[in-house]
Amino acid sequence: MEDILALYTQPEAPNRPLVCMDEVPKQLLSHVREPLPAQPGQPERIDYEYKRHGIANLFMFFEPFSGQRNVKVTDTRTRLDWAEAMRELSDEIHPEAEKIIVVLDNLNTHTPAAFYQAFEPDEARRLANRFEFHFTPKHGSWLNMAEIELSVLSRQCLKRRIPDELTLEREVQAWTRERNSKVVKVVWRFTT
Repeated sequence: MEDILALYTQPEAPNRPLVCMDEVPKQLLSHVREPLPAQPGQPERIDYEYKRHGIANLFMFFEPFSGQRNVKVTDTRTRLDWAEAMRELSDEIHPEAEKIIVVLDNLNTHTPAAFYQAFEPDEARRLANRFEFHFTPKHGSWLNMAEIELSVLSRQCLKRRIPDELTLEREVQAWTRERNSKVVKVVWRFTT
């Protein structure tokens, strides 16, 4: 726990960005009957019955010092998906970084071995060397600020029926752009 808390109090180093990473599934649902719109004295009425269209996964990358976040929507949540999301973090979001400091939980897909399953050995080694991983303690995933951002995303954007991955991607990117433009940061109060 102290390792993670110390990361949040260190000075920002532009060539060593701190990124909190987490992920969450999202059920894709549509209405069986169209909701009845709100009217004076009557709230919108939504039927409890819905049609299921599978599940999508959202990878959240939150940078506590800059107040920026990136969200990647994928079909599945496998080691290969995680490795590809981390490659994008390395090569597209922070190509200039000397080392990327990553806070993440101990999920079995969050391991440098995933790079070797997803890429050729030289590429896997290159990626493994780009990151410095700091894992939250067991039962301490709340120390990961990406969880806070996922909670906000869920309440502000995902707390409704979204029928397909394309709509999910569009809505999440609109939320991300708005939140990034406001440079919303987490007010962290825990210290060692």
